[in-house]
Amino acid sequence: MIRHLVLFKLNDGVTRDEPRVVEGVEAFRALGEQIPELTFWECDWNITDRPIAYDFAINSAVEDTDALKRYIEHPAHQAGVALWREFATWVIADYEF
Repeated sequence: MIRHLVLFKLNDGVTRDEPRVVEGVEAFRALGEQIPELTFWECDWNITDRPIAYDFAINSAVEDTDALKRYIEHPAHQAGVALWREFATWVIADYEF
């Protein structure tokens, strides 16, 4: 199994309630039901306000590297990523467990 973690930081001046951000969150929340390769899916806003904290997180799992590749290339994932590119930066970690 592979854990896929993503932490998002909203760009300066961007707020959680902006329509484009709300759309991006909705797009990512729907991925768990849209992409069969995902064996585990959760995402949500960070609840702390520490300066070094990221704003939004995805915690997911897939069976193997081939499933991870299919997830990354899936049209619904790519559409969500395109939305988030407009207002955030992120870091990713993928590891076996």
